Amino acid sequence: MNDYAIRVVEPDGYRAANDVFHGSLQVKPVSDEHWPNLVGSYEPGRTYSAFHGDEQVGTTASFASELLVPGGALLPMAMVSRVGVRSDHTRRGVLTSLMRAQLTGLAEPIATLRASEGVIYGRFGYGVATRGRSIRVNRARAIGHPGAPTGGRVRIVAIDDAMDLMPAIYARFGPGRPGWVSRSGIWWDMTRFYASLFSKSPVVFAVHHGPDGDDGFAVYSVTRADWEQPNPRSVLHVEDFMAFTTDAWAGLWRFLLSVDLVHDVKAHLRPLDEPVEQLFVDNRAVDTLGIDDETWLRLVDVPSALAARSYGELSRDAGSVVIEVRDALLPANSGRYRLGDGPAVPVGEPAELLLDVADLGALYLGDIAPSALAATGRLTAEKADAVSVADRLFAIAESPWCGSYF
Repeated sequence: MNDYAIRVVEPDGYRAANDVFHGSLQVKPVSDEHWPNLVGSYEPGRTYSAFHGDEQVGTTASFASELLVPGGALLPMAMVSRVGVRSDHTRRGVLTSLMRAQLTGLAEPIATLRASEGVIYGRFGYGVATRGRSIRVNRARAIGHPGAPTGGRVRIVAIDDAMDLMPAIYARFGPGRPGWVSRSGIWWDMTRFYASLFSKSPVVFAVHHGPDGDDGFAVYSVTRADWEQPNPRSVLHVEDFMAFTTDAWAGLWRFLLSVDLVHDVKAHLRPLDEPVEQLFVDNRAVDTLGIDDETWLRLVDVPSALAARSYGELSRDAGSVVIEVRDALLPANSGRYRLGDGPAVPVGEPAELLLDVADLGALYLGDIAPSALAATGRLTAEKADAVSVADRLFAIAESPWCGSYF
C-alpha cells in the first residue's frame, strides 16, 4: 500500500469516484447528460477513494440513515455503497485500507451494505443480517381463495407524482420490522435516477388507497416475451413493494397479478415469512427461486449497538450471558459484554460465548440463532447452557427485513 493514499474525496472528484465504481461493476460511466442528476447523491465527507498518484483507483461511499433494531430503537446507521477497486489495482490491499478508513471515520455505530459477492465483506467485520426470498408467481394459477382479502383501490401514477406520494407514505407509517431503514431525500433521488436510466421497459408506479388514505405502493417493470421463442413468457418484475396494512399488501398483490399480457410475477428478496402462498387456492402458484442475503451489518461501535438492542423479546425470563467479541479491524470493540438483565454493558467476567464481530453482526437483528452459529463452528461456548440462553435472548417475533436497495 506504499503506492496508495486514502483520503476523503472533494466534490470535484465525485465523478471520477463514480466512474471507478461503475467500472468495477463492468458498467459504463454515467454520461454528461445524466451526471447532473446524480452528483447530488454524494454526501459531503462520506466518500473515500484510494489514489495512485493523482488517479482514483478505488472508492467507497456511504449515506446517513437510521436502522430499526429489536426493541424498537432507531439507531443512526451508515448505508455503505459504491464500493469498488479498478481491476488493475486489485489484490493489493486497496479495499482493506478503504474499509478501515471508512469505518474509522463513521459517526454512526452501525454500517450496512449489500454485497455483490459473498466472500468479500466478512473479513471486514460484516455479517449477513437480513435475508430475502425471491419468488415467481404463476399468474394463471394464482386464483385467490374465497376468504382472501382483496384490499382497496390501486391507481397508477406518473413518476413526478410517485416521487411525492411514495416518500410521504413511507414516512407516514414509519418503522416496521427490525431491519427497516429510513429513506432520505437522496435515497429517493437515486431511485428516480436509476429507474429512468437503466430500466429496459417502462417503470410503473402503483399506489394503494385504503380507508385511511394511501398506505402502500409497488414499483415494477415488465419484460415482454419473445414470441419467436418456444413457450414465450412475459414477466412482471417487482422493483419495490411496501405495504403498511394487510389490505394494502393483499390489494397490491391482487393488482400485480391482474396486469394483462403477463405470465409470471417475480419479486426479489421478499421477507422470509411473507405468506404469499396463502392468498391462493393452489399454493403451488408460488415458486421459491432462492433465499439469498439481503443486507450485511457491521457493528462499528459494539458497546453502543449492543446497548441499543433489547433482548429476550419472546421469553419473560431469558436469563443473561457474557459474550466475548473479537474485532481485528477495530480493536477497541474487542471485549466482553453481558447481555440480558437490563442494557448490555462491558464486563470483566469470564466469557461464556466467544465470537467474531462479523458473526455478532449476523446475530444482531435476529435473522439467525446463536445455536446455528455454534453448530457450524462460528461461535464457541465456554458454558454448557450459554447457547440456549443466547438463543432466547436474540429471538424475535418476525424475520428481519430491510426492503430498501442501496
